Amino acid sequence: MASRLAATLLVVLSASGAVPDFQLQKIGSGIWAAIVNDDGLAGGNAGFVIGDDGVAVIDTFQDPRPAKALLGEIRKLTPLPIRFVINTHYHLDHVNGNDVFAAAGATIVAQRNVRAWMRTENIKMLDPPMTPEKKARVQSLTLPAVDFDSHIELYLGSRRINVRYYPGHTGSDSVVSVPDAHVVFCGDMLWKEHVPNLIDSSTKAWVDSLDAMQKDYGPSTWVPGHGGVANAQDVLTFRKYLADLRAEVRREQAAGESGDALVQALLPGLKSNYGKWGFFSDYAAADIEQTAQELLGTKRLPPNPER
Repeated sequence: MASRLAATLLVVLSASGAVPDFQLQKIGSGIWAAIVNDDGLAGGNAGFVIGDDGVAVIDTFQDPRPAKALLGEIRKLTPLPIRFVINTHYHLDHVNGNDVFAAAGATIVAQRNVRAWMRTENIKMLDPPMTPEKKARVQSLTLPAVDFDSHIELYLGSRRINVRYYPGHTGSDSVVSVPDAHVVFCGDMLWKEHVPNLIDSSTKAWVDSLDAMQKDYGPSTWVPGHGGVANAQDVLTFRKYLADLRAEVRREQAAGESGDALVQALLPGLKSNYGKWGFFSDYAAADIEQTAQELLGTKRLPPNPER
């Protein structure tokens, strides 16, 4: 596995012209990961799988411009049709290029809550200031045409792609695996050396899901939603972040701490252990607050849609 990754080809691409939006990294036969630059337009990692009779794309970035660049790179590698787009969850940084691939003929597939929440819950994900144009963009996002509850299997000729729901990050998350290559696209169920966004998370379920994913996929090549291509040890490292956060928040709550005092009590320790991770300044304090709300039972989560 290590030797295969060491020989990987990297292609740096930029839709904005300022900084590279993503790097295209080959991680298996006909399998590519699009690893984003945190300062670029792409937002969250994506990827694609080339099979016998078509292509499946996993996630579509947070902006149509890098999505178009990704489509262009796929076209350089194969003339086969784009058959599927799989949205790993509903967050804007993974779905805002859906229309690019739908226009190219792809059928968009996702867990059913993605379809339910994409045009509503994503409003809260917009950076301020809120404008009518931003809101209208969210409300016009291209929705999945095919949804599922717990799992679905897709085929590119003889090549099988497994898509399986795991609870934790948003309540809409899927992990996409390619069994013949031992490759797993995790979406935001895995963050490598990046502090996660817990706005919709149930961290107890997330820790349990990471344990299940270790058993289900083991020594695979793991593509996180944020950060570089990962391995099984990276999954354990990320699990430790969530488990430790829960334990430390619970300890401070038991000592009577709450609100900003609780955040200030825990933030130095988080910075000591994880201050070099990406997004620390964006999410670390909020992670403490949101975990505290979760443990108190006061956290607001997206409503389960009627079926």
